[in-house]
Amino acid sequence: MHYTAHDGADRLATVLLPASYRPGGDAPLPVVVSPHGRGSTGISNAKFWGDLPAIGRFAVINPDGMGRRLKRFSYGYTGQIDDLARMPSLATKALPWLRIDRRRIYAVGSSMGGQETLLLVARHPRLLAGAAALDSVTDLARRYRQLPTVPCNERCVRRWHGPYGYALQSSMRREVGGTPMEDPQGYAARSPLAQAGSIASSGVSLQVWWSTKDRIVSDQRHQSEELVRTVRKLNPCAPLTDYVGTWAHSHEMRSTALLPIALVGFNLLAPSADTLPDTVRVSTEARCDSGRVTTLSAGAPPGAPGRH
Repeated sequence: MHYTAHDGADRLATVLLPASYRPGGDAPLPVVVSPHGRGSTGISNAKFWGDLPAIGRFAVINPDGMGRRLKRFSYGYTGQIDDLARMPSLATKALPWLRIDRRRIYAVGSSMGGQETLLLVARHPRLLAGAAALDSVTDLARRYRQLPTVPCNERCVRRWHGPYGYALQSSMRREVGGTPMEDPQGYAARSPLAQAGSIASSGVSLQVWWSTKDRIVSDQRHQSEELVRTVRKLNPCAPLTDYVGTWAHSHEMRSTALLPIALVGFNLLAPSADTLPDTVRVSTEARCDSGRVTTLSAGAPPGAPGRH
């Protein structure tokens, strides 16, 4: 579908629906808004979902997005986040026969898409019933400084006339408006860690997935893990679950990998015999009963009883 972005540009979003959905006749569908990763597109992001929308009977909206200056490198620009919040309304405007369950709107994204998912939680919490952010950057200024360490083989160096990280720094400066030293507020506005207070008080059921073997966002200790620590410090009863594993960057964001488990956590898919691998640790501090916090033991699947 076409939509008008925050700056008036005409952009595209790829909408996935169950093939069995009957326009206007079936019950309203839950909706997942899924922002794509750095340099990607809505249609390439849509491929990660496979047949899951048909299995669970929900819709997925995959927008191309638009930053302050750049199309595929929006890096959490405020206008882009506001556009994500408008996606359910934009979809029903473009597809008048589509019925959406407004009580069940979710956001799921990986890498830059995870960063934007977290910013959507911070800025539009009333929109969302749940959100899952996978392998995200949460401190964009720190990420900028570390970009030269992004892996780049000889072919990559020849293509970009140097390490790819320097090209990424250039695109980030263009999109944000300068370096972190030149525009610290601009980088903070795009950093979920700087919005941790809003995330902690949002009430949105949130999943944060990150890998200790991530070679792209290689410092997850100070990115996703730091956000989890900060949110739990600010609000120990926040409905937050974190998943820690050893997958390669964004490889869990696939219908054939761990994406179904994230969707089970939002009741978008029915529980199945599939469980988390032993290499994945999951914990939550979301259920506060009589002032006590419940924590899931390592390796427990979503919905398993916890320890008090």
